[in-house]
Amino acid sequence: MVDTLSLKQARKIVLLSQALPKSISHKSAEKATIAAINQLGYIQIDTISRIERAHHHTLWNRVSGYKPDILDSLQQQRKVFEYWAHAAAYLPIEDFRYCRIKMRHITEHEKPWHPQANKIKAEVLARIKAEGPLQSKNFEDKSHKNGPWWDWKPAKSALELLFLQGELMIERRIGFQKVFNLTERVLPNHIDTTLPTQAEYAQYLIKRYLQANGLGSESEFSYLRQGMQRAIRQELLHMLEAGEIIKLRLGESDYYADKEALQLLNKNLPKADVKILSPFDNLVIQRKRLKNLFDYDYQLECYLKPQDRKFGYFCLPILWQGEFVGRMDAKADRQNRTLIIYNLFTEKRFNKSDTFVLSLISALNSFSHFNQCQRWEIQQCNDRKIAEMICAHHAHYQRND
Repeated sequence: MVDTLSLKQARKIVLLSQALPKSISHKSAEKATIAAINQLGYIQIDTISRIERAHHHTLWNRVSGYKPDILDSLQQQRKVFEYWAHAAAYLPIEDFRYCRIKMRHITEHEKPWHPQANKIKAEVLARIKAEGPLQSKNFEDKSHKNGPWWDWKPAKSALELLFLQGELMIERRIGFQKVFNLTERVLPNHIDTTLPTQAEYAQYLIKRYLQANGLGSESEFSYLRQGMQRAIRQELLHMLEAGEIIKLRLGESDYYADKEALQLLNKNLPKADVKILSPFDNLVIQRKRLKNLFDYDYQLECYLKPQDRKFGYFCLPILWQGEFVGRMDAKADRQNRTLIIYNLFTEKRFNKSDTFVLSLISALNSFSHFNQCQRWEIQQCNDRKIAEMICAHHAHYQRND
């Protein structure tokens, strides 16, 4: 018999699995950070620095006392490593062997971005063997300064190719620049490096997803995992037969969950403060799932032409009491120590209240400090009632009539 879930129950399972809104508690912020990464399975890395970068933002929302240097420390302690999940990410070091599937595929099938990369791979590798860890700037070739490949010069492309093939790892970052070293020098000796079978890999994808997300559909398990759909479908049947997972019915759709998932319904979902999320947060990264489960239609508009943007360049989802209630287009003006909210949008469907506004103000204060800002200001708001309530509670609000 298939259990039926309500949308409210499904959301509760998902949010508790995602460690939102309640933060992960531990004796130290470092231990809480590694616990969060283990729980979520990966933390996406993004280069956009309009506000604090996505990987730090995602962890800050889940770990009390989180600081960016904690992640750097964990990488240098070899407790996490960088590779490709569905995108560039930090992963638990124990998951290295499951990345070997992609490493092998890239080695056998994918072409490098620069046509010269394959020719100079051996030279790049030889330099790192002889000289130790190097950055791409150590391979600068001034002859390409005015050529079309200055941004992706052959040596830089070769470094990235060797990294994706598993020959090199990112030992650490200086600023945001990668420092490459031989995998054998970075990877701890106790880490299993055997190549998983396709069935093992499918089971890994399913278990990791359910641990982080509480429940998932067949298509969600294979999100951006090319060629894994059939193996995942077969493994789901095996795991169902073995009693390792259960099937749940939500509306017109089938979902799968770990056997213990339904026990989360016995826990309280804290009436938490407002959470301002990264566009690359694990909870929101699958936009179709976000729409289906939370009725929240979200798109990151920085990739759109300005005239096609509806909400703004870098809108951040706003979560409150288990619902997505709005979004805000924000930028950290670090020179003036001010977090600028160009536009604040609230959804029409939720009840505006002083409780929400006070929680939002508190969240903006915390988020400003996280972004090394001393103050914040809102320039526009789509809801006059919310604007007036914020103005009444906070002197920094600036409304453009």
